[in-house]
Amino acid sequence: MTDASSTTDASAASRLDGLTSWHADWSGLKVAVLGLGVTGFAVADTLTELGADVLVLAPARDDDRARILEVIGAKLVTDPLETVPRELVGFGAELVVASPGFPPSHPVLEWARANGVPVWGDIELAWRVRDKVNAGEWVLVTGTNGKTTTVQLTATLLAANGLRAAPCGNIGVPVLDAVRDPSGFDVFVVELSSFQLHHMPTTGPGAVHPWASVVLNLADDHLDWHGSPEAYAAAKAKVYENVKVACVYNRADDATRRMVEDAEVEEGARAIGFGLDAPGPSDFGVVDGILVDRAFLEERRTAAFEITTRDELAPRGLDAPHIVANILAASALVRSLDVPVAVVHDALLDFRLDAHRIETVALAGGIRWIDDSKATNPHAAEASLKAFGKVVWIVGGLLKGVDADALVASHVGRLRAAIVIGRDRTALVSAFARHAPELPLFEVVAGQTEEVMPEAVALAAAVAEEGDTVLLAPAAASMDQFADYADRGRRFHDAVHSMLGGAADGEAAEAAPEDEPRGGSVDGSTREDG
Repeated sequence: MTDASSTTDASAASRLDGLTSWHADWSGLKVAVLGLGVTGFAVADTLTELGADVLVLAPARDDDRARILEVIGAKLVTDPLETVPRELVGFGAELVVASPGFPPSHPVLEWARANGVPVWGDIELAWRVRDKVNAGEWVLVTGTNGKTTTVQLTATLLAANGLRAAPCGNIGVPVLDAVRDPSGFDVFVVELSSFQLHHMPTTGPGAVHPWASVVLNLADDHLDWHGSPEAYAAAKAKVYENVKVACVYNRADDATRRMVEDAEVEEGARAIGFGLDAPGPSDFGVVDGILVDRAFLEERRTAAFEITTRDELAPRGLDAPHIVANILAASALVRSLDVPVAVVHDALLDFRLDAHRIETVALAGGIRWIDDSKATNPHAAEASLKAFGKVVWIVGGLLKGVDADALVASHVGRLRAAIVIGRDRTALVSAFARHAPELPLFEVVAGQTEEVMPEAVALAAAVAEEGDTVLLAPAAASMDQFADYADRGRRFHDAVHSMLGGAADGEAAEAAPEDEPRGGSVDGSTREDG
């Protein structure tokens, strides 16, 4: 005798397996959407457009989105979500789509697993419905640091060659919004956080098959969310699965090479290394200050294409080692899509970094003030510190379970002083005491957000000497004292300019336009991801 519930479960699974197109029959599918941030709303909007029956569960109410949900026909339950809402239990969900910020240990996700309800992320849903307008190729970008810069570079270089490229994903534009854009795109350049990758399948009907992918680097981050360094690394490695043409990896980071070696890729896919040293015959690298491609040319064993030089990059602040690495990675991705080297070279001449990424705020009295608020983990801060000589370092915030002891130990020799911000300063102060007991160390004890940066900047001005760099590279997330990393960076800008008044030398780099912050609360998470 057949068990009725098993038959029902098998039928539901079979239906989900067949939902691999926008034009499939999604009508009446009962879907619970976890979160109502940018991603959660895009998921709910997509599913209601497809005709699904949608129940949104959100720990907080966004009134604008809530009003739109009512118009489009989705139901909303606002609940702290500390336990499973009774509305979900009675809904009869056939599928749960989780927004990126909710960890696997969340009660709703544990309930779904216990009850055999499949859990997707927004990336799986986007891949399944990517053919609404134009099923363009996907290029995946992840890594602990440099993701946004590399995505912006890649999209810029593709557009310079006449391709319609959509930078999307964790960069701030949900992939679901991009694939539904009526103008259509040739290439989707998708920035993926480790949170998104956790839910992304590598086999089956929902598995992404990207044209090319890159893991820029790997360092411990978000261990409080993933539970272990191994789980975090395993999530990142998923981008190499099913790659069709190019697995781009960092020659200086063995973890990324091993990910490529272990990946199941499509026949003919190549491993393409990038690094700041001389490249091998299937790599991108640097020779005598020249960025070169030895991968995408017939004579790669004896010749190379010259992309640009560090001297050409320097006037726009693009010559820092980690930015050069990002440029090489982006160049490898676009060269796999046949973008000519000459196009890459010319497009780089006009590229500008995002705000709050090693952004020069001012140069006054021989002291350079640099905003790298986007350095939200130790790995990013290390790259920033390496780009400068003697540094007055403004550091601190939420460390997200990551130990910064090694970062402090590695860079005490280049420090003039350290200024610790953030409400949880104990670990950093202890690290400086262990590794640099003679180093001038200041703690900002201001209780109000608006007081933190003025106090930090005043302390930095008092100790910095001519030729020094005052560097805001917090090595930590910002939400203990600020709305997000952009808010932290803007307040640093304001404090520096307020202190200097008209004293700046006029040599500060032109700031990139400040878009709306991509941080803050998005689907129970933050944008400050690795």
